[in-house]
Amino acid sequence: MDSANPVVELKGITKRFPGIIANDSISLKLHKGEIHALLGENGAGKSTLMNILFGLYQPDEGSIELNGEQVIIDNPNKAIELGIGMVHQHFKLVQPFTVTENIILGMEPKKYGLHVDYKTATAKIKDLSDQYGLKVNPNAKISEISVGMQQRVEILKTLYRGADILIFDEPTAVLTPQEITELMTIMRRLVEEGKSIILITHKLKEIMRISDTVTIIRRGKVIDTLKTTDTNPNALAEKMVGRNVSFKIDKKPANPGEAILKVRDLKLKNKEGISVLNGLSLEVRSGEILGVAGVDGNGQSELIEALTGLRKVDSGSVMLKGLEIMNQNPRQMSEHGLSHIPEDRHKHGLVLDFSISENMILETYYKAPFTKGGFLNQQAITEQAERLVKQFDVRTPSIDTKARSLSGGNQQKAIIAREIDKNPELLIAAQPTRGLDVGAIEFVQEQIVSQRDQGKAVLLISFELDEIMNVADRIVVLYEGRVVGDVLPEETNDQELGLMMSGSTVAGGH
Repeated sequence: MDSANPVVELKGITKRFPGIIANDSISLKLHKGEIHALLGENGAGKSTLMNILFGLYQPDEGSIELNGEQVIIDNPNKAIELGIGMVHQHFKLVQPFTVTENIILGMEPKKYGLHVDYKTATAKIKDLSDQYGLKVNPNAKISEISVGMQQRVEILKTLYRGADILIFDEPTAVLTPQEITELMTIMRRLVEEGKSIILITHKLKEIMRISDTVTIIRRGKVIDTLKTTDTNPNALAEKMVGRNVSFKIDKKPANPGEAILKVRDLKLKNKEGISVLNGLSLEVRSGEILGVAGVDGNGQSELIEALTGLRKVDSGSVMLKGLEIMNQNPRQMSEHGLSHIPEDRHKHGLVLDFSISENMILETYYKAPFTKGGFLNQQAITEQAERLVKQFDVRTPSIDTKARSLSGGNQQKAIIAREIDKNPELLIAAQPTRGLDVGAIEFVQEQIVSQRDQGKAVLLISFELDEIMNVADRIVVLYEGRVVGDVLPEETNDQELGLMMSGSTVAGGH
């Protein structure tokens, strides 16, 4: 590795937004053939820094050098021209188009200057796909391929445009464990072929597995840059959040009481007439966290929607504290003592263009003290929001800030504050730590356990096996819309759960 001339050098980059310094004099070097991880909590300034390198933002201070020459990157087209490509966390693909149409969009090769030369483009894409082991079919429609494949199309898009420097923004957030392994293989192949990669992530396991160098950012400042071989996950976590982080949640044994939620024989066909819930039954007791494990798409979303009043089921029974609540609407469910941390915080958790204080009363605005004589009581709403923001450490410039401008972790804390403050009998937590960093994960899991310790019933649905094993007191496994296993965490392991999740064994009997 030639340390004399990095392919990219950021020098003293500073970027301010109203009320916040997102990047505070950050310097970073990327060498040829290197995978350089950029690690930090949500809101630490990682994405801002990469958006500056990709020309989406301009720095207020500092400079960028490519191969020793200073450059001004004032828009993404300039970045692409300079050989910088970015694979965004939320893919920017046109669903009805084919892979080829998406890749050449905006730079279509023309034949005789008139119509698009798809034949040449397809051949070039096939060559690139083979060269980097991407295994993409150039003629497939985006809407018909998996999320992992769509990500490969995004990678191909940057390669087709001649990128030598690739920025990956949280690339594993939406992938299955198998797809993550395949992505790591692809990234290694890219650097072997002479590309250089910056990887934005907060997943410590992945940094240890794939990166050569890691730079840790905390609250906009560089804390350290090290060789990955010289560090370990615990040391990185501590640098990232500024304190010691425990990966094992500290909890007393559960002391379950009566069954709060009894679900019996739920059946549901989706719009296409396919059975998605096939006689699903489970119980959650007070003072217990029931973890629901399973591969995405085995009825988890439908179960959550059925329990929270977002979707009607065809038959079965849902009893909450002895009351039949099946197919009631969300407000009625909430009135009966159910709180819900939804799996998609943007779609079902927050109104992004409402302020934090408005989001805090979405389900209680019509009750006293928030409503007085038919009008909203602004003072009570403000007091409520200020109390919750403080109690749950929601980092926001003010309670009047729009929800969309908070980082993912702080949006999640706001939802959890609102849902827990309702003092529910049953808390449904769906993917509560998805996309969060270790500090925020620890906070969220502690809140869930503390609800249990107060005698509440908690239903935890998560695709992260570590989380299910760590937080749940009892685990049920869903496969094809029914429960195929009911086990205790201390009596099972990832292997056994994995087999049940794939439908190849059934366990149970507690």
